[in-house]
Amino acid sequence: MGNGRWDAADWQSYSNSNVTGKSQAQVFTSRSMKPEFDPAKIAMRESRDSADNPASTPIILASDVTGSMGMIAEKLMRDGLNTLATGIYDRKPVTDPHILIAAVGDAKTDRAPLQVTQFEADIRVAKQARELWLEGNGGGNHGESYCLAHLFAALKTATDAAGKRARKGYLFTIGDEPVHDGVTRDELARVLGIRQERDLTARDCVEMAQRNWEVFHIVLANEGYARHSLDSVLRTWKPILPERTILLEDVDALAETVISLIQVTEGALAADVAASWSGSTALVVANALKGVPAKAGAARGLRRL
Repeated sequence: MGNGRWDAADWQSYSNSNVTGKSQAQVFTSRSMKPEFDPAKIAMRESRDSADNPASTPIILASDVTGSMGMIAEKLMRDGLNTLATGIYDRKPVTDPHILIAAVGDAKTDRAPLQVTQFEADIRVAKQARELWLEGNGGGNHGESYCLAHLFAALKTATDAAGKRARKGYLFTIGDEPVHDGVTRDELARVLGIRQERDLTARDCVEMAQRNWEVFHIVLANEGYARHSLDSVLRTWKPILPERTILLEDVDALAETVISLIQVTEGALAADVAASWSGSTALVVANALKGVPAKAGAARGLRRL
């Protein structure tokens, strides 16, 4: 999947009809998981080159949708997707973005602990994202199953970026809670439809994803669980993603932070990237980028937005 190109005018028209002035419940109308988003029923999600996107770059945004974290998906729908897509087109840290949205819950308690859209390059990603079920449950057990997104990326995606160009895609998990330490055999079979002889630890899951993906986790430091227990969140994430556990102080700057992390990973200087944003966003991004290593090589040029 991944034909077409994102167009801001298409987004504005779609948003005016389906998002603007509507409540979260009116934007996200699904009341159960749709079969087409059930990872156990999906053989593979593909990001393929096309005439529209000859050098595709797959990007996965895997958002916690438990409890109050449904607001992440809502923010993506209200302005985040448009900011992300147009920002990548304008700044060009990578070529031809293909975006997949995943909704993450808790495999120990939820009916739909993972849902995944297709990789899309145009307004279809927004249309599919609106059909995700914001289950809003979570187990109250001090963690969520973010590792399901790592395993899905590792085992159920096929991309021309990796296959043709030996280029990694980008995988961002986003949320406020600790990560459960991996995925059990039973959870793998039930949620992903994959038979495995042993349980997998969180480190196992991340390392499997890292073969073809640049993996980050964005902690919403001032929201929900993390606002009161940030240290306990970091104790689970830092050992498995020591330089790529990102503290985001303001969720309103989520899209800009994702763009900035891609820029720095592709070789830009963190200070230059942060300074390219305006107002308070520049400070939020600067703090989020602290400690993130850039690839060796020449930095790409930046444009102030």
